[in-house]
Amino acid sequence: MHAPSRLVRDQCNLPPPVLGGYHLTVFRSPDRVADDMIEVMPSSCAGHGAQLRLRPPRALTCRQFVMLFVALSGAMWVVAVLGWWGGNAFAPAFALLHSAIVAAALRASWRSGERGEEIRIGPDAVEVVTSGGGMVFHAHPYWVRLGIERGGERISLASSGRQVRVGDFLGPAERRQLADTLQDLLAAASGRNR
Repeated sequence: MHAPSRLVRDQCNLPPPVLGGYHLTVFRSPDRVADDMIEVMPSSCAGHGAQLRLRPPRALTCRQFVMLFVALSGAMWVVAVLGWWGGNAFAPAFALLHSAIVAAALRASWRSGERGEEIRIGPDAVEVVTSGGGMVFHAHPYWVRLGIERGGERISLASSGRQVRVGDFLGPAERRQLADTLQDLLAAASGRNR
């Protein structure tokens, strides 16, 4: 991981990175590609803590989804017109129904990709916020334990009998990256890395 860029350090009045320090080992540069599934950034200009934004992987952009719909519907309408021309009077109605079903399925697929999680780790609190359910976990970082089960298939944060799974929608490689990142952030926030 990289230290915050010079621009971010100047805007937030952050001290320059120190070897082995919290800033250098935790934060990535904010000028990364926005399509990353795990986005790590400073949580405030004070430079204390970090915020992770987790997003599910997407194979297509919004424009590509629209183009996919146009291609599928266009092919269906070509077949429907040929069927109608051949004497099937119901072909356009079925093409219309098929287009509506494809549009609904693609919309549902796109909306499922909008879910996400936000994990805020600071010196005073660890919070997990989901896009649909609001805050689902809040605890002091010293008491938060990172659980990695089944070789990284399940990642959870636990404290005082409460447990929340994070990153379930990520792939295996991303979950391993998330586990490593969370381990470093929790150690830095609770002072266990000193």
